[in-house]
Amino acid sequence: MCRRLLLSAFLRVLPLALSSSLCPQSAAAQFVRALPPIADPADKRFEDVKEDWTSPSLDLSNLRPVQPRRAYVNNYTGYTVELLQAQWRWGDPIDLYVLKPTGVERPPVILYLYGYPTDTDVFKDEGWQRAATQDGFAAVGFVSALTGHRYHDRPMKEWFLSELQETLATSAHDVQMVLNYLENRSDLDMARVGMFAQGSGASIAILASAVDARIKILDVMDPWGDWPAWMATSPFVPEDERPSYLKPEFLKKAAVLDPVDWLPKVRAKKLQLEQNLFDPITPSGAKEKLGAVVPDPANLVVYKTAKELDAASESSTNAGWIKREIPVVREAAAAASSAGTPNNRRLPINRER
Repeated sequence: MCRRLLLSAFLRVLPLALSSSLCPQSAAAQFVRALPPIADPADKRFEDVKEDWTSPSLDLSNLRPVQPRRAYVNNYTGYTVELLQAQWRWGDPIDLYVLKPTGVERPPVILYLYGYPTDTDVFKDEGWQRAATQDGFAAVGFVSALTGHRYHDRPMKEWFLSELQETLATSAHDVQMVLNYLENRSDLDMARVGMFAQGSGASIAILASAVDARIKILDVMDPWGDWPAWMATSPFVPEDERPSYLKPEFLKKAAVLDPVDWLPKVRAKKLQLEQNLFDPITPSGAKEKLGAVVPDPANLVVYKTAKELDAASESSTNAGWIKREIPVVREAAAAASSAGTPNNRRLPINRER
């Protein structure tokens, strides 16, 4: 746990460290001018964007996607990796990894969203890439708000937990905006979409799936939730900050995005909630509340030890269950896709540069 908290603290100070002079003065003097900030005041493309943080739905938001910038495409034996930079709000470009198996026309898709503070390094690992694209599946990975490369241009006191309503809402919106982008590509089978998420990413996936039926198969592991109990007892919360997170005004904002309330509303055709009893981040009482609201108790899987989890994990991606279940919903998913998703608003891509 100490290592996890140290990593969290490291990620919070990383943008400041990178902006300081880490190289010798002679090398620093060679730079004519500094790069513009990521949140560039001169970027006027998103002036009309408004975003509602009180709901995971996009209905009250008007995010404005621009044409994603392709950073690179690499070919490997059996699959390709494409890195794109997507953006739909000011100052928040998102690294989006799209992996496709070679020789498979319109493969089914699995979205991956790991918990804070996990960055994109996992998507760069060739072992993970091979496992993710195995058996003819495409994989799409990104990170949540204020995580990794998305943490910048902020006071150090502002981080994932202190801005919880923002991070949950914007990240749930991001899931839907990524789905919109993937639909516009036309090279993926968007009638067969699964999602695996872990930790805070699992909380976000629950929120997104509750308002977007395009996620057909959802596997969430150790979601955070039951915010009053979580903030009061989770060892992840820094002790010097805990009193702030127990104030009524903070909990009131978090309450509208509590996975305990949204889990019963998940629209996925297949849902699996995995809980690791040996992981202390989510307190046992919160785990019990989340487990109690799973629509079908048969969909709750509990691992008492890390050994049990390792025995059940078929690969480093933890997506074996999703891959088995996706073909089961093929016909129903195709019918739903052709009928449209009435409560989901797809936005046109703005091609301004």
